[in-house]
Amino acid sequence: MLILGIETSCDETGLALYDSERGLLAHALHSQVALHAEYGGVVPELASRDHVRKILPLLRGILQQAGVKPRSVDGVAYTRGPGLIGALLVGAAIGRSLAWTWNVPAIGVHHMEGHLLAPMLEPDPPDFPFVALLVSGGHSLLVRVDGIGRYRIIGESVDDAAGEAFDKTAKLLGLPYPGGPALAKLAEQGDPGRFRFPRPMTDRPGCDFSFSGLKTAAINTWRKLEPTSENRADVARAFEDAVVDTLAIKCRRALQATGLKRLVVAGGVGANRQLRERLRNLAAESGGAVYYPRLEFCTDNGAMIAYAGWRRLAAGQGENTAIEVTPRWPLDSLPPVA
Repeated sequence: MLILGIETSCDETGLALYDSERGLLAHALHSQVALHAEYGGVVPELASRDHVRKILPLLRGILQQAGVKPRSVDGVAYTRGPGLIGALLVGAAIGRSLAWTWNVPAIGVHHMEGHLLAPMLEPDPPDFPFVALLVSGGHSLLVRVDGIGRYRIIGESVDDAAGEAFDKTAKLLGLPYPGGPALAKLAEQGDPGRFRFPRPMTDRPGCDFSFSGLKTAAINTWRKLEPTSENRADVARAFEDAVVDTLAIKCRRALQATGLKRLVVAGGVGANRQLRERLRNLAAESGGAVYYPRLEFCTDNGAMIAYAGWRRLAAGQGENTAIEVTPRWPLDSLPPVA
């Protein structure tokens, strides 16, 4: 079964072709970083227009790369939500139109389910059940995963997610857009012993996250300092250390609460080098294992949407022909796949 995946939830246009027997055949990604950089963040209308411009050229490119004809596609998967409504509508409209033209089924995919299943694209995928840490943009979730669509939320953000806190703190430190990767890079130069910021909500039971106060602590510290490169790097390091420690503590709690040994980490923050090292050590200490998608599939991409779409289309879960998106969509409301 050959599936076309389309990802347009925010500021990256991703397309991919996934074959159920041969695996990932081709994928392409267009980032809108340069487009939004002068505004210091994503401008939804500009994002939507850029998706319109880029999808069809990217589609032609991956079809040529894979050496397949359009009529060979057996199904279309597109991101239905969560995300920016205009950007989602672009992918949904084009995905539905292609499916209608090719007379194949189509399905709207949950963006976070795509991230959760991205490690399944790797040579050594995790077996169910496992705990998943999903840290992507405005989402920070800890989920018990017993199968596709069998999700139980163990912990979630009560205010700013980890990715949001990275981006907002970076912006207030005067770092260029996108802020999260810039802050992580700067933190490598910082002194880990100079400042210590709070590890939010680790002094109470549970696995929920709160990074708004941590962001405030970092900014209040920065405003008392001279705006030197050394001070900026030290604040960045203390902030990153606090986020990584908090995520690691919550992951340990989730693994202990569920009795599971396998941990999946996915989403943009999952590419953070320090976080990967910390969670790898955590898994080793407990005799477990941690699984990541490759770095290029940590951020938004079409491959994860194609894979998730294939699993649901193969189970007969295609949808009607209506063009519908769901900007807010709880992960644990998805139906299970047998």
